[in-house]
Amino acid sequence: MKKIAIIGGGIIGMTLAIYLDKQKCHVTLFDSEVGQATKASAGIISPWLSKRRNKKWYRLAREGAAFYEKLVTDFHLDETIYTQSGTLLLRKKNDLADLAALAESRKLEAPEIGEISLLSAEETQKQLPLLKQQPSLRISGGGRLDGAAYLNELRKQALAAGVIFQSASVSIKKVNDSWLVQTADAKKNLGTFDFLALTAGPGLKALLSPLGYTIDIRPQKGQLLSFNTKFKDSQSWPVAMLDGESDLIPFYQGNILLGATHENQAGTDLTPTKEAYDHLREVSQPFLASSELFAGEPPQIRVGTRAYTSDFAPFFGPLPEDPSLVVASGLGSSGLTTGPYIGYLLAEYFHTQTFDHVDLQKSLDTYIKR
Repeated sequence: MKKIAIIGGGIIGMTLAIYLDKQKCHVTLFDSEVGQATKASAGIISPWLSKRRNKKWYRLAREGAAFYEKLVTDFHLDETIYTQSGTLLLRKKNDLADLAALAESRKLEAPEIGEISLLSAEETQKQLPLLKQQPSLRISGGGRLDGAAYLNELRKQALAAGVIFQSASVSIKKVNDSWLVQTADAKKNLGTFDFLALTAGPGLKALLSPLGYTIDIRPQKGQLLSFNTKFKDSQSWPVAMLDGESDLIPFYQGNILLGATHENQAGTDLTPTKEAYDHLREVSQPFLASSELFAGEPPQIRVGTRAYTSDFAPFFGPLPEDPSLVVASGLGSSGLTTGPYIGYLLAEYFHTQTFDHVDLQKSLDTYIKR
């Protein structure tokens, strides 16, 4: 039986832990539980209208979105965790017709986009009453995911399946043909393993640097506002992608989320800031029907640390010089869309010992060098 250690219990690591065959793999997951992006996140699964030029990133995001149908079935995710809510896209400039044309062209390879509709100003507000009357583009296939709820559910399932969890910051080193996992100060051994999966987000650099690797990865702070409102039918509303750095995400029983920020200079600081609150309020105001969202009880501010690369694309897979060491990081703000699919692909690698996904990413040595 293969002994596998997963270091990092975010969206990739937890998904990987579930998909590994427990009849063939003994799985231990290590996580420090500090600053994790997925625990702080909730987001929109709707990548099809991105205008990013990185075709491999788009293919990965497209397949990640399509993977949700299998994910929901395999993990029995209910509507409090994930639901296909539909997505509204709003733009300050009148380029909705161009976006609709783009959606129709991409639907040829991604039928999960669903129905594509240009909505009038009145129809938009009827769909999501928090919005001003303004035209929008609706795609029915868009969904929303509560990251924290997803992790909580998968942790329950992993424990039931026999996955061992250890809360610890760790270091690693190769000893003969095995991997030794120790506490971060190297004073205590936590176990030896045949394979390692490093899915620790921006923590990947601290894990690999002592082994002589240079990693193209850095932390990005993200802050998200969580409002408790009187809108008790909010679970029936679609999500809205506003023009600029904010999304409006309605959840159950009046819980409305707004965000998130992309702060490249904040490092791993997890302190909620007034600047983030003010910024999210400012960029959302042109789209909101009134200031009612901000007039009630102050929102909770969720804070997490994403990992991103210089080209804002993820990387994942076994290192060519050592196939017993698997890495995945750099998800950035697309982590909820791409993370579960990457976790699944890594599980398939451990089962088959084959890995060839050059159509989804650049070569690993673009991001990791020794």
